[in-house]
Amino acid sequence: MLQLRANFWAEVDDKVVLSDWRIRLLEAVDAAGSISGAAHLLDISYKLAWERIHEMEERLGQKLVDAQVGGVGGGGASLTPIAREYIQRWHTFSSGLTDVVREHFQLAFDSEASSRVE
Repeated sequence: MLQLRANFWAEVDDKVVLSDWRIRLLEAVDAAGSISGAAHLLDISYKLAWERIHEMEERLGQKLVDAQVGGVGGGGASLTPIAREYIQRWHTFSSGLTDVVREHFQLAFDSEASSRVE
C-alpha cells in the first residue's frame, strides 16, 4: 500500500534555509539555552548544530542565535527576535499543510483509481 511522505523546506539561492528540522533545531536552542544542549536534545553533534545555525544566518542575512562563549560560568545561547519570528511564520505556514497534501494524495490515489492502474 502506498504511504505518503512529504517534506517542505525553503531555500535561498538553491540552498536550504528553513525546514521542519531546522526549526526544531532553533526551538531546541531555545529550550536548552545552548547550542550544545540543543545538539544533545536532537541527538546530533555540536558541530552539525553549529554549522546549520550558521548556514541559516548566512543565507538569511540575519542573526538568529546570540551565543555567549563558555568559561567558568559556562556559555549559553538564546534566540533573537527574528529567529522567533521565523519559527512562528514556519508554524503558520506548515499548520494543516500535511492535511492538504494528504487530501490531494487521496484524490490521486484513492482505491478506485488505484485498482485501474496496472
